[in-house]
Amino acid sequence: MELFPIQILFLVVLMNRYILGPLMRRVRSNQFDATNDDYEPTVAIIIPLFNEGEGIYHAINSLLLQDYPPDKLSIVVVDDCSKDDSHAWALKAAERHPNVLVMRNPENMGKRKGINRGVRATRSEVVVSVDSDVIVDRSAVRQLVRRFLHPRIAAVGGRTYVTNRHQTWLTRMVEIKFHFAQEWLKDLERGFRSVMCLSGCLTAYRRHVLEELEPILEARAIAGIAIKYGEDRFLTRQIIKAGYETLYTTDAVCYTAAPAHLPGYFAQQLRWRRSNLVDMLGGLSHAWRLHPVVAVHYVSQLGLLLSYPVVIVHNVLTGEFWDILAMHVLVVGLMGFIYRWETRHLPEDRRVPALSFLPMALLMPVTYALFTPLALWTLDSGSWETRGAPSANTDTPAPPDTALLPTQTAGGLS
Repeated sequence: MELFPIQILFLVVLMNRYILGPLMRRVRSNQFDATNDDYEPTVAIIIPLFNEGEGIYHAINSLLLQDYPPDKLSIVVVDDCSKDDSHAWALKAAERHPNVLVMRNPENMGKRKGINRGVRATRSEVVVSVDSDVIVDRSAVRQLVRRFLHPRIAAVGGRTYVTNRHQTWLTRMVEIKFHFAQEWLKDLERGFRSVMCLSGCLTAYRRHVLEELEPILEARAIAGIAIKYGEDRFLTRQIIKAGYETLYTTDAVCYTAAPAHLPGYFAQQLRWRRSNLVDMLGGLSHAWRLHPVVAVHYVSQLGLLLSYPVVIVHNVLTGEFWDILAMHVLVVGLMGFIYRWETRHLPEDRRVPALSFLPMALLMPVTYALFTPLALWTLDSGSWETRGAPSANTDTPAPPDTALLPTQTAGGLS
């Protein structure tokens, strides 16, 4: 009975993520992802770079193929003192392309300060942030730009696909996890134009908003230590706090490789857990400004994030862990089959088996029980985390054949 409040949190989050949000998308389909094809501003694509190796070469080449007027498009690469050959690969991709600028920071400054420096090097109306390890679909920039319907919309995020989905059991699991994270979990926030986290993999911002927020972004620190993780979530939260709207679309697409082995996956999850905790806790001071539905969703997510490890430890100590594990198996098994139903029209190489999601039934309670307290103890980490070592170029995604890419719709893949 003492866990009853936690069960309520679980039901609220479940209802918002998997019922209310998707229902809003279907009921309000005409207004859910509206576009404006008359808006065609100048665009600067900023790529923060650190230890990416040959991957940055492929990323830049994919951006040079964008379906957008070349005279209105520029690319700025900001190398944060990479320890490998990333800078050389960036210069190679920039050869004979005057609209590509490669910069190098005088010292390691972190992703956000690198992006800010890139923004200051351009005068474009819209800035698109792209991670150095992604391949961007040729229509992505145009799809992002056409969502800026009015001046209050300050940022629009795009969808990320896993390129190495068939590499290991872990990448197959991550494929399904990405599907729900991007096809379902943002729907409630999208309905109120208050998407709380837009990924640095592919997001467009109004330049003047970035300039307005630059002092806040530059000064971000915990206990006097500059923070270099969770920049995307922090920026999105500051945009909403300033009174602007944030959108997300599944029509703007990029591709990246997921961690293929547990050490890389765990490092990623720890970094994301820190980001979730520090920014969701920081957002409590102004969560009341959100729409009441979004505010309740926000607070309930934070409550579940903090209490879920307690549930896991409680069940282990009382000998009931296998009961909660069985519940997880049922839930993730059902989600796996929903994923297969929604991707049934795709060719086999574009989807994974439904049972591939079952490992999440064990990984989820283990990572929450271990990484949530670890993240709380290490919130002042100042490292690049998963970019800490020179790239071995083992997971560099190859540029996809754009002629074979699936058609994207607001409701999913078709």
